[in-house]
Amino acid sequence: MHPEWLVGGVMVAALVLYALLGGADFGGGVWDLLASGPRKREQRALIERVMGPIWEANHVWLILAVVLLFTAFPPAFAAISVALHVPLTLFLLGVVFRGSAFSFRSYDARGDRQQKRWGFVFSLASVIAPLLLGMIVGAVASGRIRVASGVVTSGFFAPWLSPFPVVVGLFALSLFAYLAAVYLTNEATDPALVDDFRRRALVSGCVVAGLALASFAASFEGAPLIREGLTDHPITWPLHVTTGLAATAAFVGLWTRRYGLARVAAAAQVALIILGWAASQYPYLVVPDVTVEGAAANPVTLRLVLWALGAGSLLLFPSLYVLFRVFGSGRAGAASAGAGDHERE
Repeated sequence: MHPEWLVGGVMVAALVLYALLGGADFGGGVWDLLASGPRKREQRALIERVMGPIWEANHVWLILAVVLLFTAFPPAFAAISVALHVPLTLFLLGVVFRGSAFSFRSYDARGDRQQKRWGFVFSLASVIAPLLLGMIVGAVASGRIRVASGVVTSGFFAPWLSPFPVVVGLFALSLFAYLAAVYLTNEATDPALVDDFRRRALVSGCVVAGLALASFAASFEGAPLIREGLTDHPITWPLHVTTGLAATAAFVGLWTRRYGLARVAAAAQVALIILGWAASQYPYLVVPDVTVEGAAANPVTLRLVLWALGAGSLLLFPSLYVLFRVFGSGRAGAASAGAGDHERE
C-alpha cells in the first residue's frame, strides 16, 4: 500500500476516535444545557463528574488528525485552512471557551450565580463547536471549495453557509448528543437518572435518523459527488447495511435496557458513519480539486511520518490506558456523591 493511504487511514482513525470520545464530551455539554426536571442538578453533576478527569485528553485525536493533514497533505491543509478559516477560528474559540468555562465552573466560587454563568458558557460552546465542526466537514465534501493552481477561488463564506453543510452540522450535533446520552445511561447508578438519559438517547436517536435522511436528500443538490459515492461506490453499501444494523442494535439495547449493548452498538454506529463518509469521499481530500495522491507530500516525508506514528503510539496508548484506568473507574459513584454536594449547596 502507498504510504499516503496509510497516513490517510490513520487520519480517519483519529477522527473516529475524536468523535467517539471528544464528540461524546460535546454531547454531554448539550445535555447540560438541556438538563430539566426534578433531577436537573443530578443530571449536570453526573455529566461533570464523568467528563472531569479525562475530557482534555480526548482532544489529542483532533490534534493528531490536524498534524497529519498539515505534514502529509500540505496542499489540502492550505485549501481547508484558507477557505474555511472563519468557521475553523470560531470552532477553536468554541473549544477554548468551552474548556475554560468547564474549569471555572468546577473551581470558581460555588455560588449559584457563578455556576449558572460558567455553565451557560460551557453549554452554549458545546452546541456551537460541534455544529461548526459538522459544517466544516459538509463544506469539504460539498464541492464548493474550488482550488486552482493551489489558490482558493471560491470565497470564504459560501462553501460553509450553504444548505448542505448546515444540515450536516445539525446532524453532527445530534449524533454527538445521542452518543453522550447512550454513554451516560451506562455511567449513572441512580435508576431515575438512567431513565432520564435513556429517554434522551431514544429521542435523539430518532433525530439522528431524520437528519441523516435530510443530509442525504440535501446531497443531491449540495454535494453530488458525495451522493454518488454514497450510492455507487461498491464499498459503501456494506457500510450502510452495517451502520443500519448497529443503529438497530443500539435502539434494541436502549428499549430492552441492555445498556452495555447499546453503548457498543452506538459507538459502532458513529464509527461506521465516519468511515462511510470517508469512503464516499474517496479519492478526494477536498472535493473536487484536491485528491489524496495529488496532495501527498514526498515519499520520504510520508515514511518518516509513519515511523513517528509508530514510535509515538508506544507512548500514547499506554498513557491513555493508564489515564482511563485510573480516572475512569468509580466515576458514576462520584457523580452521585457530587449530586448530593450540589443539593447541599
